[in-house]
Amino acid sequence: MADDAAIVKSVQEMLNEEKWTRAALSNYSINNFKELDSVVKQAKQEHLLDEVKEVCDEHLSHTKNSIIALYFSGMIALSKQMVDDSNLMVLMNIFSDNKKWNIVEYLCGRILEYGENKYALRTLADCYHSENNDQAIFPIWERLIKVDYDEADIVKLLAEKKEKEGAIPEAIDFYKKALHRYIAKKLFVNVKEIWNKLVQYCPTEFDFFMHVQNKIAKNISNDKAALLLQDLYPAFKQAGNWDVSIEILKTILEYDEKNSWARKEIVECYRGKYQNHSHLDDYIKLSNLNQSYRNAHEAILDFEKHIAFDAGNFVCHRTWGIGKIASVKGDEIVIDFARDRGHKMSLKMAISSLKTLSRDHIWTLKSIWSKEKLHDKTKSDIPWALKTVIKSFDNKADLKHIKAELVPSVLTVSEWTSWNTQAREILRTDLMFGNDPNDIDAYIVRDRPISMEEKIFNQFKAEKNFHGKVEAIRAFMKDGEPDSEYFAEMFNYFYSYLKSYTAVNEYVLASYIIVKEIITKSPYLNPGMNLSFADLLSEVEDLPGVFQSIKDTQIKHELLIHIKNFAANWADSYIQLFPYLLNRTMLDTLSEEGYEDRVRAMIQTIVENYREYRDGFLWVFKNVIEEPWFKDLGYSYEKLLIDLIHLLDVTFREIENHRETTLNRKLNKQVQTILFKEETLTNYLENADEDTLTRIYTLVEDVKDLDPAIKMGMRKKIVDRFPNFKFFGTEEKAVVTHGLMVTAAQYEAKQHQLQRIMEVEIPTNSKELGFALSLGDLRENAEYKAAKEKQELLNTTVGKLKDELERAQIFNPAYINSSRISFGTVVALHNNKSGSDETYTIMGPWESEPSKNVISYLSPFGNMLLNHKAGDTVDFIINEQDYSYLVKSIEEAKF
Repeated sequence: MADDAAIVKSVQEMLNEEKWTRAALSNYSINNFKELDSVVKQAKQEHLLDEVKEVCDEHLSHTKNSIIALYFSGMIALSKQMVDDSNLMVLMNIFSDNKKWNIVEYLCGRILEYGENKYALRTLADCYHSENNDQAIFPIWERLIKVDYDEADIVKLLAEKKEKEGAIPEAIDFYKKALHRYIAKKLFVNVKEIWNKLVQYCPTEFDFFMHVQNKIAKNISNDKAALLLQDLYPAFKQAGNWDVSIEILKTILEYDEKNSWARKEIVECYRGKYQNHSHLDDYIKLSNLNQSYRNAHEAILDFEKHIAFDAGNFVCHRTWGIGKIASVKGDEIVIDFARDRGHKMSLKMAISSLKTLSRDHIWTLKSIWSKEKLHDKTKSDIPWALKTVIKSFDNKADLKHIKAELVPSVLTVSEWTSWNTQAREILRTDLMFGNDPNDIDAYIVRDRPISMEEKIFNQFKAEKNFHGKVEAIRAFMKDGEPDSEYFAEMFNYFYSYLKSYTAVNEYVLASYIIVKEIITKSPYLNPGMNLSFADLLSEVEDLPGVFQSIKDTQIKHELLIHIKNFAANWADSYIQLFPYLLNRTMLDTLSEEGYEDRVRAMIQTIVENYREYRDGFLWVFKNVIEEPWFKDLGYSYEKLLIDLIHLLDVTFREIENHRETTLNRKLNKQVQTILFKEETLTNYLENADEDTLTRIYTLVEDVKDLDPAIKMGMRKKIVDRFPNFKFFGTEEKAVVTHGLMVTAAQYEAKQHQLQRIMEVEIPTNSKELGFALSLGDLRENAEYKAAKEKQELLNTTVGKLKDELERAQIFNPAYINSSRISFGTVVALHNNKSGSDETYTIMGPWESEPSKNVISYLSPFGNMLLNHKAGDTVDFIINEQDYSYLVKSIEEAKF
């Protein structure tokens, strides 16, 4: 303790001596600061940094320019990775103002030992400039722009330096970075200067320029974006790249529909692109493309519809399929369809009823290639297949659409499974593919590959879901550079939640974890976050609700670690969260930290209130009931089983009442799995006495919606052990469920029927609808009406099948009860009215074949026979007709 007091006392004495002697700045040397560093080192070894900083901070409250206090406080804060570096900034300013550049350089170096710091780098650059050491400035500037995303002028200076040196690729990178930063600052003069510089050096990077012009339109104005596109356009026109030239002009016309220059140029580009088209001039005239009174967008659409019709091109008709245009003469077009060669129609009719296809459209390839050739090409060249399908549909398709085009016409269902896995990886990593900006699930094909950084950034922008953006920034951190402009925008998305929150919700907490993770790996990226996790946590009103809203497992894990490390009442939070998170590590941590009694109390609360903590109770039953400490709580195994049966009944009733149906179905399935599929209840009953069997079975029997086949199985096992067992309060009845009793064979057949509708018929119908929609006016569109009616029929059939499959209970032939008429029995009857004998097999509606005397137990006739025994006389009326039968015998049906 004496040594501890000595170091703090020594610092105090140094501060007093400095105050009394008023040492001049000119007397300070680098060696003085090295001596101060040795004091900091000693304080760290003795774990007294906080005490030393406290003394210095108190001293600064009344002696604000104390060199020693500023240095000690600043360096200790830096070593502890505190955000506040103001003391060191004050210190550097003092020596900079007094032109003590050697000390300034030393201070900057000390700060930068702990990581990049934009103020230290900027000061160091100023220091080198004052010393006329220009060669040393540029490497510092390169470091500075990586941590100061607002700096644009220095980036431009670096670009100009590289350009002067002939390092053009590096100059381009710097110019691009400067361009993004000037756009953010809305400095159009600078933006235009650098835009034209990049047009000079990399005019073919069309995707880059289109991305930038979008940003300019959003941040500055549409007319400025259009102005820059006019500067980009000549490079593509001169190269004869008509498609890109037309796209640029269309974008300009979107910004300014009355731009006469763009309108004149687009006509010239169309003339260049379709110079060999036999009706080019006719279609330009017909669409009024070069007439200013016609709306430019309508004229372009009209022209492009007409120009697609030329000899040799392919078209598609809903009924006749794929055809090839044989000739176009005047207003008459002749098309060769596979089933109708030489078909003639007017051009107007063709435009309204046909969809034009490119030669490499997937529908065209299906028509002109052999099935074997297309199958082999699709399997062996997945990127080609993906590009072909995606580009076939306006360069936008999701995997569901891709599957509809390939299965089963090109690939089998089983082939699709492995093909799909490889395709997903290609779409994720191949730089020629990207995500549609407005639909994260849809993919596009790029004309030129982009960087992986830009690919991930585009995914981030297209992603509408917060947790999808989390996955994207993690992928970027793995593959990209944090000094990228793309990363800055992604990082700021999460940091914005921390700057402007009014209430702490799941997004604020998750953003804190993401930002903290990033600045821990790269401290120089810290934008000045000075939030305390403990303070954030204290503002959360519904901690379990917030945690349940967070879908990312890694973030949940990190939040639990932060709660443990930074929250004073972490145990309370763990107890509060456990019933919802059900994390074994939380339980173990509480126990290891001495909270065994609270753990027991928490588990008791869950067990005693199992209806409220349903998930928690199931977790306890599956995970801790064999623990010695749980057995000490005194709960019998029978009591826990009875609670499970009650929970089964409760979930059945709530499903019937449509209360939280999805959740209750999930819980119900879990309980049935524990009790019956895993044979927990059966195993227990094998060693139970008759009184226990009576209690348990009575409860099971009272669960009215439980599959009667399960009840029958229990009864058989009970009777096997106790042949004279009395089933009080119940009478042996036929196995008839409130669901739908079916055989395994019919269940599988219905599943296959549903699968075919979902995977074949619905996608085919979707294509028919898409084609019909492309024909325009829906009011007189017979193809659309027919496809729509078929869609409604398919949707109705799917809904019915899904409902029946959901209600279906597969009958176990082992549970056939031939003592009464029931499902799965063959009954021999004597017709008392006619005197003849009749035999019927009792099955379900799916197996019913009245012509073969196989009748459904749900039919009026079958229902009247149920539960009767051999020797019973059965009288009933159906549809005003009297029936009378004697039950002669009952046998098990053969399955």
